[in-house]
Amino acid sequence: MITTLFRVIKYGVQSFWRNGWLSVATIVVLVLALFVFQGLLLSSVFVNTAVLSLQDKIDISAYFKTTSGEDEILKIERSLKSLAEVKNVEYVSREKALEIFKDRHQNDPTIAKALEELGENPLSASLNIKARDPKEYNIIAAYLENEQFKSVIEKVTYSQNQTAINRLIRIADTANNVGIAVIVVLALIAVIVTFNTVRLAIYSNRDEIGIMRLVGASNAYIRGPYIIEGILYGVTSAVFVFSLIVPVVYAAGPYINVFLPELNLIEYFYGNLVQLFGYTLLLSVALGTISSSFAITRYLKV
Repeated sequence: MITTLFRVIKYGVQSFWRNGWLSVATIVVLVLALFVFQGLLLSSVFVNTAVLSLQDKIDISAYFKTTSGEDEILKIERSLKSLAEVKNVEYVSREKALEIFKDRHQNDPTIAKALEELGENPLSASLNIKARDPKEYNIIAAYLENEQFKSVIEKVTYSQNQTAINRLIRIADTANNVGIAVIVVLALIAVIVTFNTVRLAIYSNRDEIGIMRLVGASNAYIRGPYIIEGILYGVTSAVFVFSLIVPVVYAAGPYINVFLPELNLIEYFYGNLVQLFGYTLLLSVALGTISSSFAITRYLKV
């Protein structure tokens, strides 16, 4: 068994080197597909970070009637925090709302004079609510607009923010769907091209394969070297891809950090290096192995 495995590996390595330009062509195609795959992975990190950053800037607020007591407001705050859809709730008292308003308009003497003439605090207390998922803001808004809170809550700002929230949901969904579609298309292209190059290699060895079948070699023994060859294509391609992606990350990192301060691309890349390389290696070996297996099974009827 060990001797047979050793021979299969040996013949696979020999075939990999013997095919020369066919091996180079296959590796080039795989490298291009995997390079784009890595780019999509890193792009998805950029998009997700940007979406999360936008999510942090979007919330809905519940404004309370000036006659509402603080105990009633805090009770509603606690009930909101118990909801699975709610990520965070911030209570802004009337006094704090007035302080924020004054700071925001401190250079506007007209507003300062109007407040002084009014002689009382015209602002309402509020709760600023952030959802765990933008799609869940409508659930939170429906909860706040329940009949039991109408005597306390004056208005909920979901309708004003609904356009921005829906746009954010569409951006996130579109980015994810496009990324998945591109990865699938690239994988299919890589499989087809690799399949054809391996098929040419198998065709050039058709006499050798015929002799092996005549002497009683099993299907697994004949197929084995080509599976090993496909694995070598994958491993070599993965190494080449990472030798190309590292300088690209270093070049793009500072520009991305300026555009999106929340994301340090270089730090993320090295923090997830093993995981990223693992995904790339797994995909490349799978592409090479599947292509080799299909080529020899379908076209040589082994």
